[in-house]
Amino acid sequence: MKLHYRLQQAESSTSTALPVLLVHGLFGTLDNLGVLARDLKQQHSVLQVDLRNHGLSERSDEMTYQKMAEDLLETLDDVSFDKVIVIGHSMGAKAAMALTAVAPERIDKLIAIDMAPVDYQTRRHDEIFAALNAVTEAGIKDRAGATQLMQQYATEDGVIQFLLKSFSQGEWRFNVPVLLAEYANIIGWQNVPSWPHPALFIRGGESPYVQDSYRSAIASQFPQARAYVVAGSGHWVHAEKPEAVLRAIHRFIDVP
Repeated sequence: MKLHYRLQQAESSTSTALPVLLVHGLFGTLDNLGVLARDLKQQHSVLQVDLRNHGLSERSDEMTYQKMAEDLLETLDDVSFDKVIVIGHSMGAKAAMALTAVAPERIDKLIAIDMAPVDYQTRRHDEIFAALNAVTEAGIKDRAGATQLMQQYATEDGVIQFLLKSFSQGEWRFNVPVLLAEYANIIGWQNVPSWPHPALFIRGGESPYVQDSYRSAIASQFPQARAYVVAGSGHWVHAEKPEAVLRAIHRFIDVP
């Protein structure tokens, strides 16, 4: 499917840098990596997308990384980008990794933010799903009421405010029933063929998502991978330490 997207042309009229594709994570929208887009658009055209079942993109009963990667490829074709640098966070990082299998020649460099190419087999979002469904079942229309109810599910205030960015007039702008039904696919992973091009894995120092035990899985699928750890940050490393993340990104993509 063609995804809803935002395309910003590079501000520098003389820039010859490759365009950048930004891919958000679970429960997100194209706005989530805005802090990166605002910086990168100085030299790069920047394409931000809403993944399927998120934001203003189409809904589907399927939520696999194969399908997400095919969506990304169709969107690249739609905007006539032959080759891109792709940056993804969390679920979006896995979608970006899956794109290396679907269209390996279309990616120049890959940046995965706080996510590894592994099957996690850990349910970290059950409280969130319970909170989302509670708001829907209660028929709440306003954010204040939604906040009060969601706090009963021990969901952190920062997470609640993030989720409420996709709450409008009593409706969630992500497909809660399908995300719940397809959750095993979202936390899971099917290994992709070895992709022999530059890859950077940015890890939050306090996040559980990228561990030393995953090194072999990363190396077998992305043999040119390098790692960068941002100390004092969790899973939302790009929001918590944007300057550090952008420094790492620029060191990685600004070299020939």
